[in-house]
Formats: sequence, structure tokens, C-alpha cells
Amino acid sequence: MTIAVDQAIHQQPLSLDEFLAHYGGDNRYELIDGEVFDLEPTGLHEEVAAFITTKICVQIDRAELPWFVLQRGLLRPSNTAMTAFRPDIAVVDQDELTQEPLWYDQSILTLGTSIKFVAEVVSSNWQNDYARKLEDYAALGIPEYWIADYAGLGGTRHIGKPKQPTLSICALVDEEYEIQQFRGSEMIVSPTFPELRLMAEQVLRANR
Repeated sequence: MTIAVDQAIHQQPLSLDEFLAHYGGDNRYELIDGEVFDLEPTGLHEEVAAFITTKICVQIDRAELPWFVLQRGLLRPSNTAMTAFRPDIAVVDQDELTQEPLWYDQSILTLGTSIKFVAEVVSSNWQNDYARKLEDYAALGIPEYWIADYAGLGGTRHIGKPKQPTLSICALVDEEYEIQQFRGSEMIVSPTFPELRLMAEQVLRANR
């Protein structure tokens, strides 16, 4: 796709079908309220995502759960026609996929019941991770949501001052997220994976 075409697409809101036609096969883009966002997968961003994925897969395997980590695919909340999130990490319950109307043809999830855990590695579009996705993932009923802010990019209202690398773990309680933040050598607490033994800095530095 040329830059000229790309710019032209951004001039007006896209429907989900238009987004899928132009960007459906490219993992670095998602759609929020008709606007296309570049997920900006830098090298360290990908290392952090891969580290989380590896540790989560070990927990799933040990517990012999019918879950898997989504490699490609989109999450389209059923209450909007112009949004399709592409989580950095999403743990999917295979037993729930029979209820998903778009999964088998398009690898698109629409129901929060299909997802047990989701994580976003923060990039310059941090507002989406700390605000819009926080609200929508809670509304979908996703039990646990991680915000891995390895570069301390989030606003001070979210991660405090001075800003520093922070892992926010959001656990769903009464349809809203309760947020715990972890930094440095603090041991993280995951409701979904209670046997996970990691310090925040291991996650945020991809165990470097």
C-alpha cells in the first residue's frame, strides 16, 4: 500500500468491512471508532509481548486448560460497528468459540466470554490502553487486563509522578476493573494465573 493511499484512507472514518479490506491481514493496525491506529510494534514492544506470551503459555499448559494465546485475529465489541481491537496478547477459551459467529471464517471475536485474559504493551497511543480499552474490556467482561508500560509513557494520572515503567493489572470486580500497579522488584499478582512468579521488572524488561 502506498503512502498516498494510506493517507487517503485516514481522511474519513472506516467501517469494519473497509478496515478488513485494507488492513485485515496486517497485525500492526486496529480500528477504534472508525480511526485506524498503528500499534507501532518496536523491537522492545515485541520482546515484552513475547515474554508475557511465553510465561502465560507455560501456566496454561501446566493447568491443562482448554485455552490458547491468540496469534492473529481481532476483537470486535458487539456494541459497535466501527471498532476492532487487536490485543497484543489475548487468552482465548477454546470451549467458547462455538458461540462466536465470526470466528471460523474471519478469526474475529465478538464476545467477552471467549477471552480469559488480555494484555496491551503500551506505545505512543497510550491513551487507548489506559482509557478506551480499559472501559471496553471491562464492559465485555474480560476478567483480567494487563497494561505493560515498559517505557513509562502513560500520563501521570495513570502511573504517577515521576513517570516510570509500570505494570498495571486490572481485575474485574462487579463489572469494573480494580487496578494494582507493580514496579521494579515487586512480585506481580495475577488472579487468572495465581502460580505466576514474576517481578514487575522481569515483565517490563522482557527478562533482560
